Amino acid sequence: MTPPNWPVIREQFPALREKVFLDAACVSLAPRVATDAISRFLDMVVHCPAPSSTLHHIAMDEMRNAARSQAARLLHAHEDEIALVESTSHGLNLAAGTIPLEPGDRVLLSDLEFLEVALPWIQLAPRGIGVDVVPHRNGEALVESFAERVTPKTRVIALSSVQWSNGYRCDLGAFSAFCRERGIWLVVDAIQQLGAVPIDVQKTPADFFACGGHKWLNSPFGAGFLYVRRESQARLRPGLTGYLSVEPPAGGWGEYFQTPAITPVQNYQFCGSARRFETGGTSNYPGNVGLAASLSLIHEIGMDQIAARILELTDHLLTGLQALKVEVVTPKARKNRSGIVTFSAGSAARNIALMNRLLERKILVSVRYTSQVGGVRVSTHFFNSPEDLDRLLNAVEDSLPSV
Repeated sequence: MTPPNWPVIREQFPALREKVFLDAACVSLAPRVATDAISRFLDMVVHCPAPSSTLHHIAMDEMRNAARSQAARLLHAHEDEIALVESTSHGLNLAAGTIPLEPGDRVLLSDLEFLEVALPWIQLAPRGIGVDVVPHRNGEALVESFAERVTPKTRVIALSSVQWSNGYRCDLGAFSAFCRERGIWLVVDAIQQLGAVPIDVQKTPADFFACGGHKWLNSPFGAGFLYVRRESQARLRPGLTGYLSVEPPAGGWGEYFQTPAITPVQNYQFCGSARRFETGGTSNYPGNVGLAASLSLIHEIGMDQIAARILELTDHLLTGLQALKVEVVTPKARKNRSGIVTFSAGSAARNIALMNRLLERKILVSVRYTSQVGGVRVSTHFFNSPEDLDRLLNAVEDSLPSV
């Protein structure tokens, strides 16, 4: 396989000519291929080149649906296991709303989680659903810790495959096996992993994977996807529906809507796929067009090539940080590595001051904390270079004495 031409790929992201962008874990840059695809879509909706509005609408649906097949390819999933959603939040809420829970059932999650992983379950409190929190161990969410907190009432484990504040990547295979052995639903927030480190649902099955496009998938347009495992779909109760949740009639919707005998109330055949979990109506067409193009770029480069590049860059960063007077917060084991490396200059106040110094130099990073774990968060993506990280390291060294 020919190695990727990283300098050429970097040209897809023109903002990198003027700044060091190291914050994909917050919101990433969009590549030219995505914005060009959206521009073509917008030009189409301005001019309506199709011979009728009905055919125009069908053409828009087809362009949107390209994101579904691209997302399935990313996860090694079947296309009928992918629902197109607005965001990770949207996907997690769909999971919480469709899993058949009863009063007294419990949900288990780590105290490292981003609040969105907890909110859909907390909202179920009036239905008698409770949330139990598993303490982290030195910044790690371990399956052994979850095993200690499981009770006969535990029905769901909600988990980020990569933790947002320190970049810890969990042993997803261990959690998958644990939940399958005990009949526990596994709901995974994969937004901080997909696009940086591969996930193969054939090897590490879960009931749900939710992922927005605006971070490591480089598609900040309010579009993402929800993987719903085939074997789990029949046990779920979708809460949303629209005409696109129904199996298309013979001849297609265009012909159907011209049929005088149709009536609104009849025995519809609902989709037997993850599409049933979408809104079923008009959705974010430009966002999905952009998402499809961004995913296409990822596939063109190769997910394994991207993961190797990110590992190489984070190795470079960790080596540089070890020479400075900072604490590396991120667990260093390669098996738990992601695109996020977090370090601390001492206190939250010092870290914020350091971040602001870096921002003044047009080096974009964040400060993030959860349950006392965090610091200056650096997101190293495939479009970055060793030179970007050297600029960061030099700026940190220069700024430390004054923060």
